[in-house]
Amino acid sequence: MTEPLIPPEETPPAEGSTSSAHQERPDGGLWEHPMFWVSLIVLGAALTALFFVFRIFGF
Repeated sequence: MTEPLIPPEETPPAEGSTSSAHQERPDGGLWEHPMFWVSLIVLGAALTALFFVFRIFGF
């Protein structure tokens, strides 16, 4: 008997597998997005640079 063809986007069932599918962990929200941290670092660097620019020119 031939096995049925499985579409490429589906995973074929494993024979003899006793484990269940793992749970995906929820999205960590804002804390897991690197652009948030990069923007904080860039903002801090810009504020520090502005502090020294204002001190040099005496504003």
